[in-house]
Amino acid sequence: MAEEHHLVIIGGGFGGLTVARELKHAPLKITLIDRSNHHLFQPLLYQVATAGLSPAHIATPIRSILRGQKNIQVMMTEVTGLDREKRLILAKDRQIPYDQLVIATGSSYSFYGHDEWKPFTEGLKTIADATAIRRRILLAFEKAEVEPDPERKKVLLTFVLVGGGPTGVEMAGSIAELAHQALKSDFRSIDPRMTRIVLIEAGQRILASFPESLALRATKKLQSMGVEIQTNTRVESISAEGVRWGNTQIPAKTVIWSAGVIASPAGKWLGAQVDRSGRVQVNDDLTLPGHPEIFVIGDTACFLQNQSPLPGVAPVAMQQGLYVAKSILRKLSNQPKLRPFQYRDKGNLATVGRSFAVADLGRICLSGYFAWLAWLVVHIYYLIGFKNRILVLIEWAWAYFTFQRGSRLITESENSKVMD
Repeated sequence: MAEEHHLVIIGGGFGGLTVARELKHAPLKITLIDRSNHHLFQPLLYQVATAGLSPAHIATPIRSILRGQKNIQVMMTEVTGLDREKRLILAKDRQIPYDQLVIATGSSYSFYGHDEWKPFTEGLKTIADATAIRRRILLAFEKAEVEPDPERKKVLLTFVLVGGGPTGVEMAGSIAELAHQALKSDFRSIDPRMTRIVLIEAGQRILASFPESLALRATKKLQSMGVEIQTNTRVESISAEGVRWGNTQIPAKTVIWSAGVIASPAGKWLGAQVDRSGRVQVNDDLTLPGHPEIFVIGDTACFLQNQSPLPGVAPVAMQQGLYVAKSILRKLSNQPKLRPFQYRDKGNLATVGRSFAVADLGRICLSGYFAWLAWLVVHIYYLIGFKNRILVLIEWAWAYFTFQRGSRLITESENSKVMD
């Protein structure tokens, strides 16, 4: 009877994949559903967007990852809803029954109610987003090269990033390196080193989740790279003309959004109580209130620890995935429940350009070269697949010693937002 027990996992990200792999030898049937066929290593997505890595280096087919696992079936389809009473998952082309369910569907970017800004900016959540940003950035230099109007050249070579968290900081530093190093000798009519990069943050400082001392060091490093930082600045308008707040207007054709996220529609599927970001409020064992057979983890879950919700980062999703897998195993073997979930924060890392990063490791705070080495080791370690690790190391070594970027391809896309 236990062998007929059916666990369905929605989402092949860090959380969902952790649950699946931890239950490799469990006496149950597992179905993993994802609308794409690959697991994406999102922490390095910004490097795809700035031509540092190829998309194939940070994405691995889910079927390939789980091919040795006999108790799992991978299904590529898009979930549209749930029937909690009948325990059915509603997809576009089928219905899937479940005995237990894990929802790990992640998040997308949010414009805080200003969806009219979306046509004029790019977010960074998927490979399609990253290649669209890469296309937009590289195309800006190509258009500036043949643009006769000096003022229009300046507009084309202005890049605005909205949001001073790790993604915005890493993107700003990477664009600065691309313009000031990798492209500096490739053009004849323009000097890419004249590129203007503006990082806008609504709060008092960038990297709000880091200690203030590390945020200050990151600020100084970015400024030394030519990045302008605007704090205490809340964007009021994003349009084809650029970005505006108060009486200030920055003319720009490339605006990158890294300011906010919203959870997947899972809360609506479940009819559950959600927070302002759409995250489902869960019990201390990560189950949906009133439904012990449903777990919600990762970016989709609002889990309070020390009266604050846990951040939507990979380590949280992975630790929650491990906890859920253990909980399921205990239930299958009729063992007592686990203690409430407790996240162990092992620290935060953010890279700020070549050979410089900031690392908050609890009692230890590092910045500079050794923090960058720590960042490098951690990201290589968590990449899935030996081949990807080797390829990323080779790309990084090449970029480090030659100051070049190996993935500077401008690809056509039906969904790309064209610059006027």
